[in-house]
Amino acid sequence: MADKFDKVKYNNDYNAKKYDSLRIVVPKGNKEKIKAFAESKGESINSFVNKAIEAAMNE
Repeated sequence: MADKFDKVKYNNDYNAKKYDSLRIVVPKGNKEKIKAFAESKGESINSFVNKAIEAAMNE
């Protein structure tokens, strides 16, 4: 019998190879404000934070 493909493991392995992980902590309640703002711009929190960091680093 063939081994069953483990999509979660595949995705985790891919992400570990291609991306660094960065955890940030914000005051209670700010996550929802950030999420709502990002979504109002048609972005995810991750995309919004990445763009904000890139903009700040290019000042």
